[in-house]
Amino acid sequence: MERKIVKTGDGSTTIQITEWNEQYHSMHGAVQEAKHVFLKMGFDYAVAETPELNQLNILEIGFGTGLNALLTLIHAEDSSIPLKYEGVEAFPISSEEMAQLNYLEAIAAQSYATAFETMHTSAWGDFTAITPNFQLKKRQQTFETITDQNKHDLIYFDAFGARVQPELWEEAIFQKMYEALKPGGILVTYAAKGSVRRAMLAVGFKVDRLPGPPGKREMLRAIKG
Repeated sequence: MERKIVKTGDGSTTIQITEWNEQYHSMHGAVQEAKHVFLKMGFDYAVAETPELNQLNILEIGFGTGLNALLTLIHAEDSSIPLKYEGVEAFPISSEEMAQLNYLEAIAAQSYATAFETMHTSAWGDFTAITPNFQLKKRQQTFETITDQNKHDLIYFDAFGARVQPELWEEAIFQKMYEALKPGGILVTYAAKGSVRRAMLAVGFKVDRLPGPPGKREMLRAIKG
């Protein structure tokens, strides 16, 4: 499938799969969406709800461009909490695509250029220390093959939309997410469809509808009971 780099509403770039008319990030603004959904409603909420944390374990479903990981690393610099970040991706982007992404310029974070490059060039399957407080493990696998058990504090669920990959938004996947989280663990996603919420509820999550990022009325946050 053809993939091309396109600019989103806030000036940051994303990758578009033209055959699907689907993007890795919101066309209203890739950075805006990531900051709202994953940092504000996910990371900040998790830290506020569990102040006794001595390490935050994050699982990202859809590592993609690395934007969510980069923003999390920068955001967490204000916190003394060490992060272990695992990003699952079945189809990694190419070095050519990575070089065309303008996130460092868009968020005025050129000092993180080496960290961002290391995120993309580090070996798959092993933890790499991106900074002293941020360890990254990239996992090349399909979401259906995840078997993690009671391991993560927070999940960034950033799969392609249900319009193009409905199988990634069904009960079977959310059962895996529920099992992957520790008790009280949190999952956040940009999605807000009723069918997605019902699938989450069916596997045991407590689900809240929250204000969405720019261009989207609502999003979902799910908590493991």
